[in-house]
Amino acid sequence: MEQAAVVDLTAVVVAVTQDQPRVLVTPGQGRASAADRRMARAELGSAALDALPSGPLEHRHRTLEAGLRAWVEAQTGTRLDYVEQLYTFGDRDRMSSGPGRSRVLSIGYLALAQEAGSALAGDALWHDWYRYFPWEDWRRGRPAVLDRVEKPLRRWAGAGDTRAERTARKERAIVAFGLDGTAWSDERVLERYELLYEIGLVAEARRDGLAGEGRAVDALQEGQPMAADHRRILATAIARLRGKIKYRPVVFELMPAGFTLLQLQRAVEALAGVRLHKQNFRRLVEQQGLVEETGHIITATGGRPAREVRFREEVVLERLAPGLRLPIARASE
Repeated sequence: MEQAAVVDLTAVVVAVTQDQPRVLVTPGQGRASAADRRMARAELGSAALDALPSGPLEHRHRTLEAGLRAWVEAQTGTRLDYVEQLYTFGDRDRMSSGPGRSRVLSIGYLALAQEAGSALAGDALWHDWYRYFPWEDWRRGRPAVLDRVEKPLRRWAGAGDTRAERTARKERAIVAFGLDGTAWSDERVLERYELLYEIGLVAEARRDGLAGEGRAVDALQEGQPMAADHRRILATAIARLRGKIKYRPVVFELMPAGFTLLQLQRAVEALAGVRLHKQNFRRLVEQQGLVEETGHIITATGGRPAREVRFREEVVLERLAPGLRLPIARASE
């Protein structure tokens, strides 16, 4: 008989290091399954999977956020600054293991941090988030993995029972993956992962007993699976952050105190997974008054010396939405 619901707290801790978006993980299953340790076997075998820092809400925790911060520090040695609640995951099959099984509500959080100089505890590691979502990185053009995705997507779209269902499936695939000349949307990260899961193309779907329209479908070799449903939680966080950098100055939480405009551009490109037009990006930053010069020159740029700038904190009081619209570069630029 099911008991009262258990609350699990899960953190997506993000940093940008050397032009790569990084996420903090605990290799192996760690505490990833206060929700479902049982989910990490079957098709994925007994290999340990990366997990996001997480743990149950306990009586000693004054608030949900306090509990999250305590678990992240205990498991990774990282003290969090910027934190925001992301989403509550409560699907019916999220059950705790053992006697007296309970339904698990997992509350996800997005946290922004600096990897440089951080001393991690235990076996915690920073990993490039494109390790888990290689189809999301368009900085060097259309990812090759999408060639393996398109055919199963079209087959799935054409397998609907009715004309209306086939039309709806086709539209869903086109919009999510930018097919047939439709523009790629960097914010549809979760939609793409959910669709790949639904048609059985990611390893987690095979683990959970889905085989893609009843046919044998090979899971993508690209894209590392994660424990429990942590890749879904990570997809939600990436989508949230990609959207938020366009209307709030959260990217500066990931930057050092002083930086160049090129370093800022590379950080935004890393998060959004797209290449930006250099001159338009700089013009946008300057027009919005997001940064100010420090008076210093940075010589270790790999090229010509560049002016050092810093974030103008006053900007949050001057405008309601001081973010960074993304002036995406055309392929020929």
